[in-house]
Amino acid sequence: MKLRLLVILVFLILGWAKVKAQNYKLGKVTIAELQEKSHPKDSSAVAAILYKRGESRIEFDSIDNSFFVFTDVETRIKIYKKEGYNWANQGVPYWNTTNLKEHVFFEDAVTYNLVNGKIEKTKLKSDGFFDEVLNKNMGQKKITMPNVKEGSVIEFRYTIKSPSDRLIREWNFQTSIPVNYSEFSTFIPEYYVFNSRQKGYFYPKITTLKKPRSITYTGKEKRVGLSKPNNSTLHLDYIENETNYIAVDVPSMKEESYVNNIDNYRSSVEHELSLVKFPNSPMKEFTTDWNSVVTTIYEYDDFGPELNKTGYFEDDLKTLLAGKNTLEEKIWIIFNYVKANVKWNGYMGYGCDNGVKKAYKEKTGNIADINLMLIAMLRYSGLTATPVLLSTRSNGIALFPNRNAFNYVIAAVETPNGNILLDATEKFSTPNILPLRVLNWSGRLIRKDGTSQEIDLMPSKPSNDNIFMNYSIDADGKITGKTRRQCTDYNAMVIRDNIDGIKEEEYLEKLENENNKIEISEYSRTNEKDVLLPTIETYSFTGNNLCEVIGGKIYVSPMLFFTDEKNPFKQEVREYPVDFSYPFLDKYNITIQIPEGFAVETLPVSAVFNMDENLGSFKFNIASNGNSLQLNIAHQINEAIVSADKYEMLKEYYKAMVAKETEKIVLKRI
Repeated sequence: MKLRLLVILVFLILGWAKVKAQNYKLGKVTIAELQEKSHPKDSSAVAAILYKRGESRIEFDSIDNSFFVFTDVETRIKIYKKEGYNWANQGVPYWNTTNLKEHVFFEDAVTYNLVNGKIEKTKLKSDGFFDEVLNKNMGQKKITMPNVKEGSVIEFRYTIKSPSDRLIREWNFQTSIPVNYSEFSTFIPEYYVFNSRQKGYFYPKITTLKKPRSITYTGKEKRVGLSKPNNSTLHLDYIENETNYIAVDVPSMKEESYVNNIDNYRSSVEHELSLVKFPNSPMKEFTTDWNSVVTTIYEYDDFGPELNKTGYFEDDLKTLLAGKNTLEEKIWIIFNYVKANVKWNGYMGYGCDNGVKKAYKEKTGNIADINLMLIAMLRYSGLTATPVLLSTRSNGIALFPNRNAFNYVIAAVETPNGNILLDATEKFSTPNILPLRVLNWSGRLIRKDGTSQEIDLMPSKPSNDNIFMNYSIDADGKITGKTRRQCTDYNAMVIRDNIDGIKEEEYLEKLENENNKIEISEYSRTNEKDVLLPTIETYSFTGNNLCEVIGGKIYVSPMLFFTDEKNPFKQEVREYPVDFSYPFLDKYNITIQIPEGFAVETLPVSAVFNMDENLGSFKFNIASNGNSLQLNIAHQINEAIVSADKYEMLKEYYKAMVAKETEKIVLKRI
């Protein structure tokens, strides 16, 4: 047994040595790489990263007497199929603010092709480089590789120089295509302590090393804690901590249904500065816990002080609040006033761009401008209103305490019965019905006294979708009917978003095409603008493609175009939680008139499916009464987020539900 373990250990060591021994260098593309027709471990891959290597160093700049972060990345990518051509377009974002101007440089960008058995190189020319503005704080350097074909291999290198000594960028080991080899190294002087956190389901091999380093700096001024007399020169020896992360044969990330942001589960490593301690200088701590993070944010000039400004709205609010005494009245009148008078400009952030006063005057602002203004007004009215910092779905879930974890702020009114959450940037939101973009697990509420607490952002109350439908079938299989659809809460907000700004004829055309080419008439909407009431849509419809007539018999799915025909959960194994955004209850009340001269030959059997732990249920009840059939269905999911360990149960539940909904009613002539 010991001998066997020894053999295995030697095999693993030799295997790893072989990986490390491979020559991963730019310009060393081989004919074998160019001849490869498909990825050896994933034949469906449209492209693959053959290798990607990066390093981030905190280096000393003797001219500025300061440390900065220098990042160098080199990559080789194989293109297998046309669908992988987009991997020939690469972009690197960078900060471009008054206090933080980063610089990005691309070089050694070459496309390789195999032509008549020989390697052909096409270098990227100046017309393939681009620089674009992403927002007021960020830009992006981009390249578009030339002469890309199926079978091409592309290579490039880029360098990022950041004047900050605190920013080590996240490194992704996993992407939407396979990664054969990924290596990332950090080189950090002993004066800096970074917290590193890994996420995902694939972990790299980690090694560490300590190396002696030295710097020489002058006494022009005090920088980065290196204190000394002016005009002096000092030689300083220190230890550099090197950490290497290596991942081999990382599988691609497969898209799965109901994933809020797949980046939350991507195998990667992040670094956040924890403390700095230079010789002969006091230790400076950063982001030790969430309370210290939010306290720091609260003290920013574009955050906390903005909440204390009231003069710009006081006169307007006094008039608005006249005669309004209850908590509900005050919340509703102020909330609607802000929504109606200050429009969101599309920019996120928990810090104000224009400031609340300017945003109020110009009637536009970013997320913070609007929601901090809302909080200030609620406080002025006598309510206990507080900011809630959060990270949107697109921004991902924070792994550890850091200021960059947040990119959004909403308002909370604290009451004896719980918090009322508000976001005045969303046209159709209501109290405790937030935009879908912010439903990302949890946020952090910050009070004036510096205390904070985590609060759940995920809804617990089901949003309803109630459908009433009656239709008749004629002997030729043509169906004529009427539908009334009533939606509440999040379902209602989604409906309002879908119809907002769209001409009715365009909306109906889309509705007809999505529902088996039915023809819609007598369409009407109710409560389209009254956001506290359910949305209601009613219409009549006819359809010639809603059932089949075969051998004199009529086959029809009783739910018609509302039938769930496919199970969204098909993977054998689920790695990520299932995110429904919010709990829901879909109810159907359907009456069916069968044609004269026909009788029911086959009728689906009523059924009830329940998941464990009250996760959800499906009830299907159908009955026949003469020439009329009555169908009642209720499909309910009680949790907004379902953990991956419940996936198998959820998958089987949906499988049974789809099977039941797609069962046919068979009508025969009598």
